Amino acid sequence: MLVLSRKVGESVIIRNDIKVTILEISGNQIKLGFEAPSNVSIYREEVYKSVMKENKAASKVRRDSLKSFAKKFKK
Repeated sequence: MLVLSRKVGESVIIRNDIKVTILEISGNQIKLGFEAPSNVSIYREEVYKSVMKENKAASKVRRDSLKSFAKKFKK
């Protein structure tokens, strides 16, 4: 893990196209600003973990059960 010290208004550049800027420091919280291309997804860690958990669960659904579910809506 890389650990850096930054002050308000200072930034870090990642991969030439992602910029993370310290916007505000208040007590034990900081506000970060992210500038990245529109094809780059940025998530809070807890949201990312939740999405990955749901994707994993969805990938375990049996294909034949999906086919029978879809048949109910075909007319």
